Amino acid sequence: MSELLDRAIKGDELSIARLLTKIEYVDPQGLMALEELSKRAGKAFTIGITGIPGAGKSTIIGALIEEYLKRGHKVGVVMIDPSSPFTKGSFMGNRIRMQEKTMLDNVFIRSLASRGHLGGVSAEALMLIEALDGLGFDRIIVETVGAGQTDTEIVSSVHSIAVLTVPGTGDEIQALKAGIMEIGDFYVINKADRPEAEASYISIKFAIDSAEINFRDGWKPLVLKTIATKGEGIKELVDTFEEHRSFLESKGIFSKRILERKSKMIELIVRREIEQLLQKGMEE
Repeated sequence: MSELLDRAIKGDELSIARLLTKIEYVDPQGLMALEELSKRAGKAFTIGITGIPGAGKSTIIGALIEEYLKRGHKVGVVMIDPSSPFTKGSFMGNRIRMQEKTMLDNVFIRSLASRGHLGGVSAEALMLIEALDGLGFDRIIVETVGAGQTDTEIVSSVHSIAVLTVPGTGDEIQALKAGIMEIGDFYVINKADRPEAEASYISIKFAIDSAEINFRDGWKPLVLKTIATKGEGIKELVDTFEEHRSFLESKGIFSKRILERKSKMIELIVRREIEQLLQKGMEE
């Protein structure tokens, strides 16, 4: 085991950051470390946060971090920012908004670009989730770019999916029609102090109750209200996440989803390598 990996496993934040960079950029040392961490991975409960822009995803994640820390967990966060169309780099807006959380003990936040990957979750993101799991972070939160129906690929990556909406925009029902209803385990009406919140709650609840589809894993989605800026509804949200975790474990789905994540990660890495070889061949 390399010295860098050893220090990262012991919790040194600078070493974790350096190691994840090597993994993200597919450095040989990084891939060797990922192979070792993958053997240790398989215990983390992973939660996907998606939804329309402006729904307050970063604020919700900040509140979730604080609640999970109170409960004695180590929290890893992977925030997938929209990519620059020119450099494929991250705009890093989420990193700036979450900066104060990076100072907390037992929290590690990593922001990266989606790099044009349509599913909202790139191979690099899945590699980082796997690495954080292997490093002992037992609660991992993944924020996606909120790309609507294309976010369905996150199903292969996380255990629980929360779809955030904002009352009064009309987008909450549109999001359900777009196909997100088929992947969400929770529908969270954030900014629930707005007057339209109750109407949004009733609309989404009705849409779920009347849906003629097979919900993911046989779990009927729950609808919750939060006011993330005030921390209201966060404890209840975490309680329901943990209830869902227990449900998945009882059905044998918890470990199955981890295997699906590993499989999807390998598939995306191989696909990317093939694309790069093809691109190199065309250039030559």
